[in-house]
Amino acid sequence: MIQNVQIEGIETVVQPDAEQASRTVAQLIADQIGRKGDSVLGLATGGTPVQTYRQLIEMNRRGEVDFSAVTSFNLDEYIGLDGAHPQSFRAFMNEHLFDHVNIDRARTFVPDGCADDVEAHCAKYESMIDAAGGIDLQLLGLGHNGHIAFNEPGSPRDSRTRRVDLTPLTIQQNARFFDSVDEVPCHAITMGIATILGARRIVMLATGGGKSEAVARMLQGPIGEDHPASLLRHHDHVTVVLDRAAAAELHLE
Repeated sequence: MIQNVQIEGIETVVQPDAEQASRTVAQLIADQIGRKGDSVLGLATGGTPVQTYRQLIEMNRRGEVDFSAVTSFNLDEYIGLDGAHPQSFRAFMNEHLFDHVNIDRARTFVPDGCADDVEAHCAKYESMIDAAGGIDLQLLGLGHNGHIAFNEPGSPRDSRTRRVDLTPLTIQQNARFFDSVDEVPCHAITMGIATILGARRIVMLATGGGKSEAVARMLQGPIGEDHPASLLRHHDHVTVVLDRAAAAELHLE
């Protein structure tokens, strides 16, 4: 049974499983592109959106969504990894989406983890988003500690794209993508919370029981920088899509 409810003003969709939740998010993205062919998308990496990207690839092959005029900006990138590194987020996006749809690679942007001047690069990334007209739809995942992109607990509400230190918990959780935890970079470039909140629409996908506590804190706990995802409740157009396991700790009427 699908539940579609308002929690603290946020549209919350609960699907029976991760596959159906991912399909819902893919349809929301496809609908955005259908309404505005030259949409600017904010994209996310990690294990959670892979099924969504797989659905979008199939929809593109069937002619149901056209990426030819789309521009994209990714949320983050590890410092020290160039785009050719297999664990870079540029490589992730190529493998899981860009190589398989009709998107113009020249309009797909990921922070440069090997920029000589990181601060200048972050400022340029912000200006590029502004020059593109801002982000129409921002896709987000949710960290176990409430982080969004690499905005760890304590990140300022007014933060913009910047260099950040990753917490030991985030490094440990990302170790599954590397040969060992020692290979996980300790620093990253990330869009800031204010950058994310500047998107016209935000869609968050969270699946699995391991995310249930973070989901409950985000939607029904106190709003504060100690749980960055809770700050999404300051935005007027957020849709949170969950599977039943991720919604397990929510108080639903």
